[in-house]
Amino acid sequence: MINLEIPLGKRTRSYRFFEMLPGILSWGAIILLVILSLVNPLLAGVYILLIIGTLLVKAAGIAYHTLVGSRRVENAQKIDWHARLLDLADPVTAYARVSASPSRELGAAAHAENLRLMANAAEQEFPKPDDVFHAVIVATYNESYEVLQPTIESVISGTFNPKQIIIVIAYEERGGKAIQGTVKQLRDEYAHRVKAFELVQHPKSLPNEVVGKGANITYAGEYLAGWLEKKNIPLQSVIVTTLDSDNRPHKTYFDYVAYEYIVRDDRKHLAFQPVSLFLNNIWDVPAPMRVVATGNSFWNIISSMRPHTLRNFASHSQPMEALVEMNFWSKRTIVEDGHQYWRSWFYFGGKYEVIPIYVPIYQDAVLSDTYIKTLKAQFVQLRRWAYGASDVPYVATRVFSRNRNVPFWAGFSRLVRLIDGHVTLATVSIIVTFGGWVPLFINSEAARSVAANQLPEVLSVLQRVAMIGLFITIFLSFKMLPPRPERYKRHRSIGMVLQWLLMPLTAVVYSSLSSFYSQTRLILGKYLDTFDVTDKATVDSGPKQASGSDK
Repeated sequence: MINLEIPLGKRTRSYRFFEMLPGILSWGAIILLVILSLVNPLLAGVYILLIIGTLLVKAAGIAYHTLVGSRRVENAQKIDWHARLLDLADPVTAYARVSASPSRELGAAAHAENLRLMANAAEQEFPKPDDVFHAVIVATYNESYEVLQPTIESVISGTFNPKQIIIVIAYEERGGKAIQGTVKQLRDEYAHRVKAFELVQHPKSLPNEVVGKGANITYAGEYLAGWLEKKNIPLQSVIVTTLDSDNRPHKTYFDYVAYEYIVRDDRKHLAFQPVSLFLNNIWDVPAPMRVVATGNSFWNIISSMRPHTLRNFASHSQPMEALVEMNFWSKRTIVEDGHQYWRSWFYFGGKYEVIPIYVPIYQDAVLSDTYIKTLKAQFVQLRRWAYGASDVPYVATRVFSRNRNVPFWAGFSRLVRLIDGHVTLATVSIIVTFGGWVPLFINSEAARSVAANQLPEVLSVLQRVAMIGLFITIFLSFKMLPPRPERYKRHRSIGMVLQWLLMPLTAVVYSSLSSFYSQTRLILGKYLDTFDVTDKATVDSGPKQASGSDK
């Protein structure tokens, strides 16, 4: 049996080296700039320009993927996924119909091809739509009814048959008595509308667990496996989706996932990743949080356009059969979502793929009950995401092992991209913002150097070129915005434009510093072993109601 677990306690020397590597490279990039500025300002300028040049190349790709990805998400929401799912019940008849009268609807050709392949695959049995169940595990800590109820409602009120939905609310014993009353109220209100509505309390202080979402949903998953066995529901018929307490799946999400699950052959080795958009409360949060949330939303759109680098993030779906076989999620990390990709990839010997689902799951941006608490909560959330650098040693020690069970070069290329992503997140914003001034400030000779004095001006020109991507983001962000709540006047929309002046500040304070924080803790061996619950608040025309949330 392959060992999938993250070590607890003392690490091996090789594991510790790779734990430290992202932080060493990130700090090294900044220190190298300082050293070059002291020794030779011209070399420092070349170093900075190489970084900026590389960034501009990446920015071009990002701008392209942002435009195409946004269009793809927009188009996918127009497709009647429920009707297409029902076509899979009788692909022979459906194919005869669509081939006799070809449709110009979006994605119609791909749908017709899926029907053709299924209709002619006489020896292969595909699951029938009526036999597929969605088990939805909603992770919660101490969220209020006002946070959880819209999530449950969005799951049930979509286009997928609710009688094929099993809801499991995974709540924490450490959340207190209030959450127990909340989840029981929700069960009383919604149990009659779904196949089943189960409540699973995760006990506190279980051994070999960090305090986090992974242990909670794994405990619920183990309960669900036993429940399915009692009900004689085959594991192969169940797709498990994990949701945070503030998630609102698009109305066609479950139809879309069931469709992709049925039409693909090697479905056990797949996961399905929607586009997470942090837009639920975007009108309510302070400007810095709007910039961060919008940037994260677009990054998720961009990621969906790059299937070869797509990873599990936040809410995602995976077959129950695979989850049971690999013992669900990790209970030893606070970033169980991204880690699930690596856990699955190594368990299945590299035979694992994340399929993009181009409809959104809407999530909350960070909002606490005061401005200062909100600023702090945003940093806490991002430092937890940045702690995904802890996956580097997990991947590296398995790729470089003599007993590896994955192709070396496939593993090595993934490892390089993983390290590059974390180092880039930590360093680029700082170097772009301040790098051009460093030689002038720390080397008196640089003040007499024409090249050194022109460097800030050159960087300014390059930054203006990069502004093209920012303008694209601003334009598309307005298209994605939910309707402006009546409690806000029209001038609130002006703030939605002016907020982007804060982008350099948020990039440095939140993206860079949160990454340095997490990577430095890994260097020092001071591990983050508690999932710091992010404050969220619901806002209506009355007072705010603050609560915790798992993301």
